[in-house]
Amino acid sequence: MDYTAQAQERWGKTEAYSEYAEKVSKYSPEEFSKINAGLDGILGEFAVCMKSGFTTDSAEAKALVRKLRDYITENYYTCTDEILAGLGQMYVTDERFQKNIDKHADGTAEFISKAIKEYK
Repeated sequence: MDYTAQAQERWGKTEAYSEYAEKVSKYSPEEFSKINAGLDGILGEFAVCMKSGFTTDSAEAKALVRKLRDYITENYYTCTDEILAGLGQMYVTDERFQKNIDKHADGTAEFISKAIKEYK
């Protein structure tokens, strides 16, 4: 099952999924690709933060969590505390997400997950 079908099956009846479907329906394929690349760029910033020696509870990591949350809210759906926590878990429990995120640097998914847990 691909990401889209799985997301629709799992979250299709939620308000967040409805908001997501409405927002992305307005994007051209090029815009959607650019938005997804922007998200991937933020994930890459976490790798830089981690490799620079910052901890998951540092001001730098917290600023990146805020940036990630704001980007998701602006481009996909309202990223609530509950959704953000779920994403943090999914980044390390779903091998597909972990592999995709860790392409930036081994351990990036775990770093993001911990940073999200510590974000206040």
